Amino acid sequence: MTRLKMRPLLTVACLLATCGSAMASGEEGHGDGGMLGFTPFGANDQRSLEQRFDAQLDPADQRAWLKQMSSEPNQVGAPHDKANAEFMLAKFREWGWDAHIETFSVLYPTPKKVALELQGPHPYTAKLSEPAVDGDATSGIKEGVLPPYNVYGGDGDITAPLVYVNYGMPDDYKELARRGIDVRGKIVITRYGGGWRGLKPKLAQEHGAVGCLIYSDPRDDGYGEGDTYPNGGWRPADGVQRGSVADMQQYPGDPLTPGIGSAPGAKRLALKDAKTILKIPVLPISYADATPLLQSLTGPMAPSGWRGSLPLTYHVGPSAAPVHMTVLSDWGQKPVYDVIATITGSTEPDQWIVRGNHHDGWVFGAWDPLAGNVALMAEAKAIGALYKEGWRPKRTLVYASWDGEEPGLLGSTEWAETHAKELQQKAVLYLNSDTNGRGFLNAGGSHSLQNLVNQVAAGVSDPETKVSVRERMRARMLVQGSSKQANPGEKDDAKLAAQGGDLPIEALGSGSDFSAFLEHLGVASLDLGFSGEDDNGGIYHSRYDSFDHYARFGDPTFEYGVALSKVAGHIVLRTADASIVPMRFGDFSDTLDRYVAELHQLVDSTRTDTQEQHQLLDQHAFELAADPARPVAPPARDSDMADINLAPLDQAAKQLKQSAQAYDVAYNERASTGFDMPEAQQRQLNALMGKMEQALGDPAGLPTRPWFKHMIYAPGMLTGYGVKTVPGVREAIEARRWNEANQYAVVTAKVLDRYRAQLDQLTALLKKTS
Repeated sequence: MTRLKMRPLLTVACLLATCGSAMASGEEGHGDGGMLGFTPFGANDQRSLEQRFDAQLDPADQRAWLKQMSSEPNQVGAPHDKANAEFMLAKFREWGWDAHIETFSVLYPTPKKVALELQGPHPYTAKLSEPAVDGDATSGIKEGVLPPYNVYGGDGDITAPLVYVNYGMPDDYKELARRGIDVRGKIVITRYGGGWRGLKPKLAQEHGAVGCLIYSDPRDDGYGEGDTYPNGGWRPADGVQRGSVADMQQYPGDPLTPGIGSAPGAKRLALKDAKTILKIPVLPISYADATPLLQSLTGPMAPSGWRGSLPLTYHVGPSAAPVHMTVLSDWGQKPVYDVIATITGSTEPDQWIVRGNHHDGWVFGAWDPLAGNVALMAEAKAIGALYKEGWRPKRTLVYASWDGEEPGLLGSTEWAETHAKELQQKAVLYLNSDTNGRGFLNAGGSHSLQNLVNQVAAGVSDPETKVSVRERMRARMLVQGSSKQANPGEKDDAKLAAQGGDLPIEALGSGSDFSAFLEHLGVASLDLGFSGEDDNGGIYHSRYDSFDHYARFGDPTFEYGVALSKVAGHIVLRTADASIVPMRFGDFSDTLDRYVAELHQLVDSTRTDTQEQHQLLDQHAFELAADPARPVAPPARDSDMADINLAPLDQAAKQLKQSAQAYDVAYNERASTGFDMPEAQQRQLNALMGKMEQALGDPAGLPTRPWFKHMIYAPGMLTGYGVKTVPGVREAIEARRWNEANQYAVVTAKVLDRYRAQLDQLTALLKKTS
């Protein structure tokens, strides 16, 4: 999983006074100051339950589990990966859960041979390995450790010139074209960053390259960021970032079973027909191995923004000598082990609260994912203690530790696809975490859950500052929004934070196990974790992602592991026991208004940018401004801007706003009666609320990728993990597919109308008298 880097918070103290008035209000409800979904008496009982839950959380547990589970290689197919699943199974059962392991067989290629050498007068053979580091007990383990590689790249044994393509994103190829550089028949070398790793070889392949190398430049995650491991937390010279390069923007999960679970007897695609597997070989390399290759490049100087921190002159190429690259793989099946633990609900057992984190890593995986997984285990232990004391959740709890997330969300996707029908009938919430560190709570997900997150975050103390984790979030938003470098989203967040009410949560794209639940099945979802004050970017997906590194540079006291358990655990417990499922649909409506306004801004800026580019081209400004000694051609002419009609979205958003306001009135009136209604009516209401997110999906899915059904949140085709909101419209405008943009404005408006109609049904049920 990829985590966003947060700026250090330097001025918390001076902001506490600003935040204090919001803190004083404590938990904010649905307009009446109460706990969302609970009566006043029920809220008091719930707080008491959460205090009992909190008392069971012990950071020593998380430390011990993390050390044990990260003590040996933990990737898919490794013996320790299975041992960890069996360890958790025994623990869940010990704590009183009904638990089992669900196994799927998935395509998981592993390297048989990888090699890389620079030929010519200055030959160099790449090490393609990571040496032991002093003070890191597991870094010297060799048995069971796979060499650094990128899973789901193609096989190949090729020799070709090398070309440097910066981050390997679409604009980088436009810059190369302006300099007369063609990558057809070449091996490209690109640095990590600027976009998801899987897009780099995909775009290289589309531009005719025959191979792709991805290296970590120290400017991005090495000594350009801080001291390198073991002196500091950042990537040492021989550190390598492994990772998947599957085309997950098509679909995640087993490449051979799209849309169906990879259970025994499942119909599988032929390898050649799997859309998510690349055709060209791909290798990740360290900046130590990249240096001689980059030094071999000739040709034009790289643009200033392309230059990293290595002690060399960055050229784009081609190289003076060819590069020989070999990747040969075992394309076999491997088992993945999902640990599933259940406590059946007492009164609404057919409504499920699903909580997940994965347990497989790229090597030892202490940060990613085990720091999050042990927080989940701590929650399960505490809930088990409540269960043994006699407490029973109203709704069913399902705790899941997924396998195979790192290669492509395998375990969660196969489980969700296998149980799709039942999940769409029963799942109310999917709550995900992945890694965890020290700093600020990051929360993203379905915006109908925004108030629930805020209420819970207001009641959990930050281990360092002792204010609530919500107020640390508020302070960070205010500081980031005040920076001269703040982007428009950060400025918008700061404006909302300054108002003193709920804080916005992020929209979700991809990169972790929520994807199948939210974007394929339409289950309302959240993703949580702490970060921002830890130094983990430099060892991400390397063998140095170890217990010793985490204990020094992650969460040394494991107090933020406890904080994550509290936030996630309270959300689980409240959603399980609320009289009315704790969702607030006005928050989704408000967020949608912002998304529609952004689309209007995008249309206006695209039209302005197009007109300006055409004017510059017609004036031959690019030719006249270029240095004749270093020729750079003008950019390709953008297509003319067509009329974009967003009126259907405007109308749908306006009508949804009215329906959301009517729902709020009906909810508050019903809450004032203590949710006094017949039991059958209340169950009908909750069942319909649990399916609200599904109404935001369209059965046909997004253009060219029907697996993604959600019309409001999706990973971008050219952003990887990064989200695109209202994706059918937004991506069509960005790609200048004008007819498609108009088409999906209508499709998305119809989806919103269905959502509104279902919301109106909820309002009618709230107002119904017996």
